[in-house]
Amino acid sequence: MRSVGRRHALGLGLAVTAGVGLAGCGAEERVSKGSASPSPSGAAQGHGHEGEGGRHGAQLKQAPARPIGDGSTAFTGKQPMQPDSPVPLEPGETPPQFVIFSWDGAGEVGNGLFPRFLKLAEDHDAKMTFFLSGLYLLPESKKRLYKPPNNAVGASDIGYLTDGHIKETLKYVRRAWLEGHEIGTHFNGHFCTGTGSVAHWTPAQWQSEIDQAAGFVKEWRTNTGWTDLPSLPFDYDKELVGGRTPCLLGRNNLLPVARERGWRYDSSSPGGSQRWPEKRLGVWDLPLQQIPFPGHRFEVLSMDYNVLANQSKNSTRAPSYNYPGWRTQATQSYLAGFRRAYETNRAPFFIGNHFEEWNGGIYMDAVEEALKGMAGKKDVRLVSFRQFVDWLDVQDPAVLARLRGLQVGEQPAGGWQSFLGKAPKREINREMETRR
Repeated sequence: MRSVGRRHALGLGLAVTAGVGLAGCGAEERVSKGSASPSPSGAAQGHGHEGEGGRHGAQLKQAPARPIGDGSTAFTGKQPMQPDSPVPLEPGETPPQFVIFSWDGAGEVGNGLFPRFLKLAEDHDAKMTFFLSGLYLLPESKKRLYKPPNNAVGASDIGYLTDGHIKETLKYVRRAWLEGHEIGTHFNGHFCTGTGSVAHWTPAQWQSEIDQAAGFVKEWRTNTGWTDLPSLPFDYDKELVGGRTPCLLGRNNLLPVARERGWRYDSSSPGGSQRWPEKRLGVWDLPLQQIPFPGHRFEVLSMDYNVLANQSKNSTRAPSYNYPGWRTQATQSYLAGFRRAYETNRAPFFIGNHFEEWNGGIYMDAVEEALKGMAGKKDVRLVSFRQFVDWLDVQDPAVLARLRGLQVGEQPAGGWQSFLGKAPKREINREMETRR
């Protein structure tokens, strides 16, 4: 598809150690002409696939929707297709290998990537987290409704979507939730550089940004004037329990706000290691991680753009003769990070992505092949961030303390049966102090 639109900085994170540093990197926003076909009218009552097919259609039937506000969202009961309630690990039990695939922005711009990865998830019994940018549900004609901190009214470093692409985004966000995936937030205007960068925002400004991001989701019907589309089938005030900041910046001032709002996790920390997570200010800290980068001594952040930056020096349209080798390298990088955790400390593995066709789409191919290489293995659970913290929150604090004590690539002494036996009282006390 031909790309037309403005240059912008995406939620790309920071390459660390010897890799290329990315405080905010340019890429093209795809904003194409045309409009999507209208979805069926009425509230969400099992419209999850909306003509896209899939084997779970019968399971997506929901109770009659109870509209919220202007009807942009609606309460439809418990989210479908969720795992059984988590239980604590038994003494000596091997921990699951959790893998979380997440998507920044989560807008459908005509390249078919959103439905592609929903289908992949369906085929491999995977759940994912989609960090929706609130502006992707706001028409450009209404951009002056957005008042970004330290920036001009209506400004944004990502492009506003066409009306057709907003409708497509609504359709796939609706389908994603009905298929058991999580809808988080990537906030709004994605400011990564200059005085208006999110790196400089105060807690009060983060509060405003979140209010607006949530508001654009909860009031898309008012802002668009569209009355022939079904509601999003969830209460976003309850659904929204975590996010990822643009370019992984500004989290120190975000965290107090996240705690106040009752968020359960944050995935904005750059350069985390492959170890078991802990809480900061009462919020689970789930960072993108440094993983092996085949052919190099340094490691790369577990996000598609950071792999790209270390291959093509930020170019999203490098010479195509590089693509086969880079695709293989990206795939093997993800799989190496997975194996290092799976075969040793079983630390959860987090991978960040964008619905983009950078360098011929090789990073989309790489994440697909990597997921296929992980799915179906013993103890592997492909889950959303929300599902993962559900599991964390029911575990024995002493067990989590022991897991956190394992270093990157460290196997449990004596095997899992020995390592996760009954915890001494001193470990329980130390963990309880940490949680305070």
